[in-house]
Amino acid sequence: MGIFDWFSAIFRGKDYVTLDTEFAELVVKAHYKRLAIDTCSDIIANALTRCDFATFENGKQKRGEVHYLLNVAPNQNQNATEFFHSLITHLINENECLVVQLNDELLIADSFDRTTYAVKPNSYKNIIVADFKFDKTFYEEDVFYFKLNDRNIIKVIDSLYEDYGKLLSSGINYYKRKNNKRYLMKGDFLKAQTKEEQDAVNSMFEDQLSDWFNPDKEGAAFQISNGYEMSDMSDGQKNTGNVGTSRDIRELVNDVIDFVAMGLHVPRGIIKGDVADIEKQVDSFLMFCILPLVKLIEAEFNRKMYKKESYLKRTYLKIDASRIKVVDLVQLASAVDKLFAVGGLCIDDILELLGKEPLNTEWSRKRYVTKNYQDADNLEGGETNESSEQTV
Repeated sequence: MGIFDWFSAIFRGKDYVTLDTEFAELVVKAHYKRLAIDTCSDIIANALTRCDFATFENGKQKRGEVHYLLNVAPNQNQNATEFFHSLITHLINENECLVVQLNDELLIADSFDRTTYAVKPNSYKNIIVADFKFDKTFYEEDVFYFKLNDRNIIKVIDSLYEDYGKLLSSGINYYKRKNNKRYLMKGDFLKAQTKEEQDAVNSMFEDQLSDWFNPDKEGAAFQISNGYEMSDMSDGQKNTGNVGTSRDIRELVNDVIDFVAMGLHVPRGIIKGDVADIEKQVDSFLMFCILPLVKLIEAEFNRKMYKKESYLKRTYLKIDASRIKVVDLVQLASAVDKLFAVGGLCIDDILELLGKEPLNTEWSRKRYVTKNYQDADNLEGGETNESSEQTV
C-alpha cells in the first residue's frame, strides 16, 4: 500500500484503513539464559572430569573393574569424560539423573518415571536410554539416582527470566530504535496526481529509499522529486549524546549470567574469564560447587555399589578432587617437602600428585621422618636452672 493510498483513504471518509504493519508481542529469547546455564554446566563437568575415582579394597588402593568403569569407559559408547558431562547436564537441567547398570555398563537414562515411598524402596519405570526402553521395573537398590537440590533451581531461573528477559528484549528494541534512521519528508502529498505521477512517488519511497538505507550497499543514489524536501530526524542527528549503545544491553546480559552463576554456585569471574583473584575464585568454586557434587556422587556409588558391609571394611570408592586445581610445581615444592619430612607422603605419593606413574618399589613406598620431629616423651637432657627445673 503506497503512502498516497493511505492518505487518500483518510480524506475520502472510509470507515477503516488497511495498514501494512506487523504487530508482534515482545518475544523473550532464551539464548542468553541458555548461554549462561550451558557455560556453568560445562565448567562444572570439566572440573569433575579432572577428579580421580580411586577404589580401595580393605583399606588399600586397588585398580579393578570399578576403577576402569569410572575413570576410562563407563559403557561401550562413551568414555568417562563424555559420561560425566552427560550426567552433570542432566543433573543441572533436570535437577536429577538416573544411572542404570546393565551388563557391567553404566547407562544414563534420558527419561524415566519415579515413584517414591516412605517405608519401601522407590521404583523406576518407563526408563529410556537413547533408542532403548526398559520393560522391567527397577527399584532403588538397582539404580544410581542423583538429585541436585530439593527444589529445581533451573525452574527458579526460568521464572526469574520470564520477567528479566522481557526487560532485556525491551533494551534490545530500544537500542534499535535509538539507532534507527528517521527522515521527515516535506511535500504536497494531497494534490491530485495521475497514476504515472503517483507511481513515480511510490517508486521514490519504496525502491530508492530501500537502497538508500540498505547497510549492505556500498553506495546508493537517491533522486528526490521537485517539491519534496527530506530532513534527518534521527536521534543521533538531533543529539549526538543521545545515541543508543550496546553497553546497556551487555550489562543486562551480565545480570542474567550473574543470576545463573548465583543459583549454581559458580563464581562470576570464572564464567567471564576474569583472572583477578583467580585463586580465591577457584577455592570458592571447589568449596561450594564441586565438593558437594563429589560427595553426592561418591556417597551414591558407595551405598549402591559397595554396600554397608564392604564399606565398613574399608572397601569403597573415594573421589580425589585435589587434581582439579592446577598448582605450579615451584609453589608445590615447599609444601611437598614438609609433608615428606613428617611422613605424610612417600615418593610414590608425590609422583602421583604430580600426575606421574608411581615406581611401586620398596624404597619408594617407604615413609621418612626427619629427626626434628620426635615424641615429646622421649626427650631427655636439656639445661637445668638454679631451681633444678628441666627446660625443653
